[in-house]
Amino acid sequence: MSCNKECCSCEKNTHRTDEEKKKLINRLNRIEGQVRGIRGMIEKDSYCADVLVQSAAVNAAINSFNKDLLSRHIHSCVVRDIKNGDEEVIDELMKLITKLMK
Repeated sequence: MSCNKECCSCEKNTHRTDEEKKKLINRLNRIEGQVRGIRGMIEKDSYCADVLVQSAAVNAAINSFNKDLLSRHIHSCVVRDIKNGDEEVIDELMKLITKLMK
């Protein structure tokens, strides 16, 4: 049976150390807290400009998270795949960058 890249059983995995996982999860937890804070601001009828400033902060935090994860991806997964002769990873990376830049 050939592997269809769209099927979930064919997904690639990335091994992360416990420390890497901890750092990424901590960052996501902080972002989640920021989003909950924005929801609280909406519930309290906070001023639109104040909500937008907090929303921009969440956006910046997500962008920083993505930049860090992308760097780790390039330095580990992409380099590994290219060394193994899998140049399709370059097309995959370009598609990923395009999605991140929207």
